[in-house]
Amino acid sequence: MAPQIPDHANRFAHTSDYLQAQETHEPLCMHVERVVRQYFVTLGDDIPTDLYELILKEVERPLLSVVLEQTRGNQSKCAQILGLNRGTLRKKLKTHNLM
Repeated sequence: MAPQIPDHANRFAHTSDYLQAQETHEPLCMHVERVVRQYFVTLGDDIPTDLYELILKEVERPLLSVVLEQTRGNQSKCAQILGLNRGTLRKKLKTHNLM
């Protein structure tokens, strides 16, 4: 019997990649490394600029969104999980239009 895919798996481009990662319990750093390597493959000979900032922007919004979802919108719990103070969290939520 195939494993049941959670609703949030639909956000992944390749469901098989999601299932493989779940089965192998691959650390987050491995996912990041794979995505960054693929990004460079996609770029070909082009050289990116401000890659660090780009990656932070790309990661921060879904991180905030998922943790907020997991806490059912409780900003105090969300801030605690993320290790942020509530004011900083609210500023980030506003920046990413998540309020």
